[in-house]
Amino acid sequence: MQQYLEFAGNHPYLSLAWAGILIALLVSWVQSLVSKIQFVSPTELTIKVNREDAQLVDIRSADDFKKGHITGARNMPLAQFASQIATLEKNKDAPIIVICQAGMSAQGAAKQLIQAGFSKVAVLRGGMGKWQEANLPVVKK
Repeated sequence: MQQYLEFAGNHPYLSLAWAGILIALLVSWVQSLVSKIQFVSPTELTIKVNREDAQLVDIRSADDFKKGHITGARNMPLAQFASQIATLEKNKDAPIIVICQAGMSAQGAAKQLIQAGFSKVAVLRGGMGKWQEANLPVVKK
């Protein structure tokens, strides 16, 4: 323990950076534990679609959607997402999986769905990039 204190005394900026990273990781971990948003893998997405009739919402741009998307996915570009949430009202209790390119933008859209009263919202972990990396099929229109 004495060595750690000596190191911190000799390298205060490095120690502060390390403490900041540790705190950020802990905050991120706690947020994921209390979040109502689930994260699903490509395999779990397939299971949810087949067993629970999950609805897929792709928030990428229309051009990206046309280049390739998951079968049965509905395109609701993020720019118009808030105004199109009402079109999903009949699926309020059904599982909804939000898809973006890398899995980051979808979290914001998923939060909007939860605030609108949707109960089973998930995000495809890794987005379409992960889906394509797993060599799973895409539809091009």
